[in-house]
Amino acid sequence: MWMKGCIAAVVLACAAGDACAQRQVMLDRVVAVVGGSSVLYSDVADYAQRLTARRRAEGYTSDRDPMNEALEALMTQKLLYNQALIDSVEVNLSDIAVRVEEQVALMAEEAGGIAQLEEREHMAVFNIRDAMRRRYEEQAYAGSMQNEVVGKVRIIPGEVDRFYRRIDKDSLPIIPEQYVYAQITRFPKSMVQAKQRARERLLEMRERIIKGDARFETLARMYSQDGTALRGGEMPQPMALNELDAAVAGALEKLRPGQISEVVESQFGFHIVQLIEKRGAMYRFRHILLHPTYTDDELVEAMRTLDSLVRLVRADSITFDRAALEYSDDPHSKMNGGVVSNHDILERYAGDVKLTQTAFFKEDFGHFGKLDDYNALRSLKPGQISSAFLTQDMAGNQMAKVVKLVRIIPTHRASLNEDYLRLEELALRAKQERVFDEWLARKIDAMYVFIDPEFRSGEFRNPHWVK
Repeated sequence: MWMKGCIAAVVLACAAGDACAQRQVMLDRVVAVVGGSSVLYSDVADYAQRLTARRRAEGYTSDRDPMNEALEALMTQKLLYNQALIDSVEVNLSDIAVRVEEQVALMAEEAGGIAQLEEREHMAVFNIRDAMRRRYEEQAYAGSMQNEVVGKVRIIPGEVDRFYRRIDKDSLPIIPEQYVYAQITRFPKSMVQAKQRARERLLEMRERIIKGDARFETLARMYSQDGTALRGGEMPQPMALNELDAAVAGALEKLRPGQISEVVESQFGFHIVQLIEKRGAMYRFRHILLHPTYTDDELVEAMRTLDSLVRLVRADSITFDRAALEYSDDPHSKMNGGVVSNHDILERYAGDVKLTQTAFFKEDFGHFGKLDDYNALRSLKPGQISSAFLTQDMAGNQMAKVVKLVRIIPTHRASLNEDYLRLEELALRAKQERVFDEWLARKIDAMYVFIDPEFRSGEFRNPHWVK
C-alpha cells in the first residue's frame, strides 16, 4: 500500500528520474526556486505528462491540474534536497557513481555508441554523465532526508484502534482472497555429499583461475547460480561488509584487489569471491555461487519419504502438526504446526519480523518465490494435503515438499480481527504523512521560495508554498 499525498508525489518524482536523465536538460525558463535550487518549466511539463500517463494506465484520474501537482512534487524534492545539505544527511555516493555508469552504458548501447549518444543528446558524454550524477544525487539526498523525517515515526495499538474507528468504513481497502497453508519440507539425506560436490567444483574452478587456465568472469557467466552471472559474477554495486552475509564479508575483508577467496559457505550456498577494488568502506567484488545439487535418485528418495508420511496423515496415524514438528526441515514453520508465514522473507530482506503474516495473496506466491506452492494448493480444498513435489527454498536449494490448505479467507473489506497488521500499516502511513506535512510546512516557512506568477494561483496541497 502506497503512501498518498505529498510523500507519494516525491517518490514518483524520483522514480521518473532515470527516464528524465536520458533526455537533454532544456535550458528554459525557471518557474520556481526553493532554497538554492531552481525548477524548470520543461521538468514540470515532463513530470506532469508522466504523472497523467501513469494514472491513465492505472485507471484513475485526479481533480488537480497535473502541472500544479507536478510543480509541488518537484518543489518538495528541492526542499528536501536543500534541507539534507543543511542537516549533513549522508548518501551513498559510490552507489550513485555506479548507477550513472550503468545508465550511460545503457544509453550508449541504445544509441549505437558514444558518438551517436552525444549527437542525440547534443552534448559531450562527460556532460551527460555530470547532469545525470547531479540529478541522482539530488534524488538520493531528498530520499534520505524524507526517511530521516518519517523513519522514526512509530504507532501503538491504541492508535490503530482509533484509526479504524474514525475512518469511513467505505474507505477501508478491499482485501483480496488469501490462502493460509502448512508445509512439510525435506532435503535429501545426501545433503552432506551434495555440499561436498559443490565445494569440490568451486575448488576446481578456483585452481583453473589461479593457474590462468580460465577467467573468473567467464566461469561466473557459465556456472554461477544467481543473477550476477550475466555480469560475470560482479555485484551490481559496491557494498559495505554489514550488507553482506557474515561468511562472505569475512572472506572479502581479508582479500587484496585481484585475490580470490577460499570456498566459503553462506546462507545462500557456496562461493568463491574475488575483490575488484575497495574504496573506503565499500567493496566492489565478483563471486561464483553454487548450490548443492542432487541426483535424480536422491531427489526421488526425498519425495517418497514425504509421500509415505502423507499416507500416514491421511490414515489418521499421525497429525499433520506432529508430522511437521518431527520431520520437516523448515525451522520456522515446523514449530507452528507447519503453517507457513513470511517470517523468513522479512528476516532476510526487511529485518523486521514483527510484521509476520500467515495469509498470502495470490500474487504473493510469485513475489516470494512460492509458485510451486500455489500450483499445488490451487487443486486442494481446505483440509486437504498435496502429494510430494520438488521445489527450492529461498536460497535456491533443491528439496521436496508437501502442502496442506488450511483455509481460504474470502475477499472482504479490511477488519481489525482479520487484517490488523494491514490496518496498522495504513495507520502508520497516515501518521507518517501527517508528521511529514507538519515538518514540510515549517521548513517551507523557513526557506526561500519563489513561484512564477503563472503558477501561484494554482491548487497546492500544502498552502504554505504561496507566501
